[in-house]
Amino acid sequence: MRLARGSAAWITTPIILTAALAAAGQWWGFALALVGSAFMVFFHRDPDRIPEGDGMLSPADGIVVVAEPGRLAIFMNAHNVHVNRAPLDGLVRAVCSTGDGHAPAFLARSIANRQKRIDLDTGDGPMQVHQIAGFVVRQIVTYIHPGDPVKRGERIGMIRFGSRVEVTMPPGYQLVVGRGDRVLGGQTVIAVKLA
Repeated sequence: MRLARGSAAWITTPIILTAALAAAGQWWGFALALVGSAFMVFFHRDPDRIPEGDGMLSPADGIVVVAEPGRLAIFMNAHNVHVNRAPLDGLVRAVCSTGDGHAPAFLARSIANRQKRIDLDTGDGPMQVHQIAGFVVRQIVTYIHPGDPVKRGERIGMIRFGSRVEVTMPPGYQLVVGRGDRVLGGQTVIAVKLA
């Protein structure tokens, strides 16, 4: 199983703790640590994805919580893959850190949470991807930098332990998913370009 970039410390620490508790004969502690280790491996998984068709891809796994013209937001539960992907081919113009809130990511007011805004220039115009942290760990990892080219479906970062990703779309795209739909990052087509 492929694991997300930069996840080694998050995974090895609970595994070492699990082994130490087993060696010490602390079986209740061992059982809890084993569950924690399994969760960390599960949370940091990073499966390969194949796009379902042409169009703008979902940047994240989860449930669509906002679907309106030009804007879409996806809430990621703890069981979702938390690696984020580029919706379209483009060039990274800026990566900016903003916000200091820590509301639960499924709430609309989470737009004021700690986040990274990624500005992309695409062949269809500018767009933004917002990686928005939730209220638990609030750690955002971005793999890309200004000046980097990105490919549709490419891994661009991850958010740890409950989060939200929002996309503002270039002109001329129409959503093909709605509120309540489940989507997969790098696989589900969320919008198509109008003819």
